Amino acid sequence: MKTLEELISSGQANVIDVRTPAEFMGGHVAGSKNIPLDELPEHLDELRSMKHIVLCCASGNRSGRAASFLKQNQIDCENGGSWMDVNRYC
Repeated sequence: MKTLEELISSGQANVIDVRTPAEFMGGHVAGSKNIPLDELPEHLDELRSMKHIVLCCASGNRSGRAASFLKQNQIDCENGGSWMDVNRYC
C-alpha cells in the first residue's frame, strides 16, 4: 500500500480542499477540488466514486472533521492536514 506522500506525489490522490471558495482562491494545491466542509453532504455520491481521497484545509482542523464525517458515511479518505503540507508532496 502506498503512503499518503506517494499517492500525492504520483498524482493518484484526489485532493479535496474543504476551505471556503475565497480561501481556495487565495492559494491551493494544483489540481485539487474545492468542496467546502459545509457542502460535503451534497457531494457524497461524487466522493464515493473517488479513490485515494486526501482532504486538506488551512490547518488540518476542518479536514479532520471532514475525514470523520466521510468515514461515518463509509467513504475511505485521509486527512492531509494543511493544504501547504499537501502541496509539498506535489
